[in-house]
Amino acid sequence: MTNAPTFRIASVERFERPVHLRIPFRFGAATVRESSQAFVRARLEFPRGVIETGAAAEMMMPKWFDKSRERTEADNVADLRDSLAAAAEAYTADATPRSAFDHHAAHYRSLLLAAEAGRSNALTACFGAALVDRAVLDALCRHERTSFIPGIDVAALTPDLGGFDFSSFLRSLQPRSDVALRHTVGLLDPLTGDDLEARLSDGLPETLEEVIATYQPRYFKLKLSGDPAADLERIGRTAAVLERIADPYRVTLDGNEQFGDVDSVIALWRSITVRGALARFAASVLWIEQPLPRDAAERVSIASLARLTPVLIDESDATLDAFPRARVLGYTGVSSKSCKGFYKSVLNAARCAQWNSAGGAPRCFLSGEDLTAPAGLALQQDLALVGLLGIAHVERNGHHYVDGFTGQGASEAEQERFLAAHPDLYASSRGAVRVAVREGKLGFASLDAPGYASRVHPDWRSLDPARALADTEHP
Repeated sequence: MTNAPTFRIASVERFERPVHLRIPFRFGAATVRESSQAFVRARLEFPRGVIETGAAAEMMMPKWFDKSRERTEADNVADLRDSLAAAAEAYTADATPRSAFDHHAAHYRSLLLAAEAGRSNALTACFGAALVDRAVLDALCRHERTSFIPGIDVAALTPDLGGFDFSSFLRSLQPRSDVALRHTVGLLDPLTGDDLEARLSDGLPETLEEVIATYQPRYFKLKLSGDPAADLERIGRTAAVLERIADPYRVTLDGNEQFGDVDSVIALWRSITVRGALARFAASVLWIEQPLPRDAAERVSIASLARLTPVLIDESDATLDAFPRARVLGYTGVSSKSCKGFYKSVLNAARCAQWNSAGGAPRCFLSGEDLTAPAGLALQQDLALVGLLGIAHVERNGHHYVDGFTGQGASEAEQERFLAAHPDLYASSRGAVRVAVREGKLGFASLDAPGYASRVHPDWRSLDPARALADTEHP
């Protein structure tokens, strides 16, 4: 049990906003050109009738939560809407005053079971609760005039942490107010000017060469297709561009569940390491992310691959017990993504601390990955989580594929409010407010204010009423 403040969740409002991608984003077998961003506004009722409002946002990216061929992109988005509706209904129907984490814990298992009984999967089921949890945390922090309230009962859902000194772990964290950007190189992304058929001429970099010249990143993430020959050719061309960077650089490789077996991943890795032209690139690789489909990743040992390079789970990190089970199979890393749940990231970070304190190798780690979080709440809340956990570099691609607030159709007034509230994270250029990347880093000290990662909320009135979803409210 914890001594965190208790409250009931009086209502959860759900909205959407269309998001247009300036550059098609291909990952795995999917190519995304547009999608929708979900917004949540939650009202909490504290003792003596005090009301506080919080908000959260997240992209509803098709073909990431569910890659099954039976589900179309439209089905994927519909499933995410259903997940959010189910979480809103569960949290508001329960009038019992609870702490923020206890609201999460009270409905975690039932939401998973409901998803399993329907047409959805566990990763999709977590999406709705993750959004509502963040809106709840935002409202709670505003009420308490702070930027973070832990209040996590580690024994409630993660018995493996039952004897862990969680309070000491939280005190040991060294939060960051800036983070190095790890730039995503999608499968369709142009590497040089020769790859461009036509220019967008929107003032933003379009090729990897231009990204490096403009943002100066020193961390990169390459998407893999699962075709070893095609991947090796793409890696060779990418490495030729990275070779021009005078400073040391680091790379991660993302399989996005595209490899059929461990041996094919090992074959690709060995092909990389034996090529003299790729020597610097190979030495710069930090890890391989989710090479196998999630079903295989939950039962197939990757120990032979892990002896060559660290491997982490991403898509198969669907439930709170996924990381411990993956560790048995040879995985040493797990991704942190707000769309999978704030609490999951914090608990997995605690696990890494617990396991690593026992000594020995290999060490376990938490990485920061992206779900194309665009400017605004989605980006800010994920950065706040990364900053809290002290992660040194994080994949960021929402600023590259989406043209700031303009690509979301945000009003000029909303853009200016976010810029005024967070001038270290945003900048105005060519008549639009965009994410400001300075010397390869994102600064976000301004997020340390009452509320969860934002001094301002979206302009709710500017959301298209035709796209607004139903409210969920219980007296």
